[in-house]
Amino acid sequence: MVLFWIFGVVTLWGLIIYVLQVIAVRSALSPTGNRKKQAILSQSYPPISVIKPLKGLEDNLFGNLESFCVQDYPEYEVIFSLQDENDPAFKVARKIMEKFANKPVSIIIERCHHGFNPKVNNLFSAYRHSKYPTILISDSNVMVDPYYLRTIVKPMDNPEVGLVCNLIKGIGGKTIGSIFENLHLNSFILGNICFLDKYLRIPCVVGKSMLMRKKDLEAIGGLASVKDVLAEDHFIGEKIRGQKQRVVISNYLINNVNEYWNLRKFINRHVRWGKMRWKIGGVKYLLELTINPVFTAFLPLLLLGPTEETLFLPALVCLMKITGDFYLGRSISRPMHPFIYLLSPIKDLLIGLIWFVPFADDTVVWRGNRYLMGKDTRLSLCPERRGEWKYRVMEGIKAKLAW
Repeated sequence: MVLFWIFGVVTLWGLIIYVLQVIAVRSALSPTGNRKKQAILSQSYPPISVIKPLKGLEDNLFGNLESFCVQDYPEYEVIFSLQDENDPAFKVARKIMEKFANKPVSIIIERCHHGFNPKVNNLFSAYRHSKYPTILISDSNVMVDPYYLRTIVKPMDNPEVGLVCNLIKGIGGKTIGSIFENLHLNSFILGNICFLDKYLRIPCVVGKSMLMRKKDLEAIGGLASVKDVLAEDHFIGEKIRGQKQRVVISNYLINNVNEYWNLRKFINRHVRWGKMRWKIGGVKYLLELTINPVFTAFLPLLLLGPTEETLFLPALVCLMKITGDFYLGRSISRPMHPFIYLLSPIKDLLIGLIWFVPFADDTVVWRGNRYLMGKDTRLSLCPERRGEWKYRVMEGIKAKLAW
């Protein structure tokens, strides 16, 4: 029974953090006027170079890219950057360019191997060709409304602000993998970003949308300074903060479109993210399991067997989590069908299992390449044998025991 109460206390801790996350989300999204009004309050609208690195066919790619070409903004350009004209995203980008022939939309195709991070490699050429002193780096699975640029540029009126990023909400969800992804984005990811910003004053930079001045990026070493790390967005934010400049999280919610993910893609994404957080946070990563109340609530049932107490605890926590996630969905004005939230506990159990993977494996597969990931997510080439999962697990265990 002592073991049950230990896990009960840990679960209660996780629920308290979850409630604080919900409060933080509500606080971050509290209305201060509608989006048009916020946009008008900006004192200046510097011209912006929007850089969109493309690789493969993301869900709703045409609509995502189109949304950046219809911005209600005085002066901006959109640059689509690819490594290969045989990439299927090239045809989509070309159709966008043809549709908006009267706008400054361009495509840059250039192979680049400056570093190990393929996304950063894809940015170098577009950055070099961009003509404005303010740049926006945005992923291809992001869709926004016409007031996006006007809204997020507002904090840049303050010269002490070096970077503006955004809150994220997942939309779409037509397969189980994409449903899980959107549930996770709209609860754990959104909640933690708001929690860290509100209570700990730690801005969490996610590379879906990053607005900054070129001079500030170049002051930290430019793109070259993050060419060999996987979490380039995190370290750009950290380096800018290291320059005594502020990183601001805009309360403008960008749409992260996920429609046709399979379960494998969801698992691979969060295995990679888990490994990144482990390499960045170290011991802090251990706390993540304690803020997954659904997972910790099921542990007594697994370890002690079914009893009245061990069945009641996970049932109660699942009900609370389903209700809380539904409330968060309503808060971001993009609720999914109510029955979909019944899958939230299953998603949390899966995330709990994924949490253990980084301790046994330090390789990562991204955009078709396999790398070894070291401290601070620094990448290096992975020897061919390291691709064998048995070898990776044994080597990972040996490394952790030695550490």
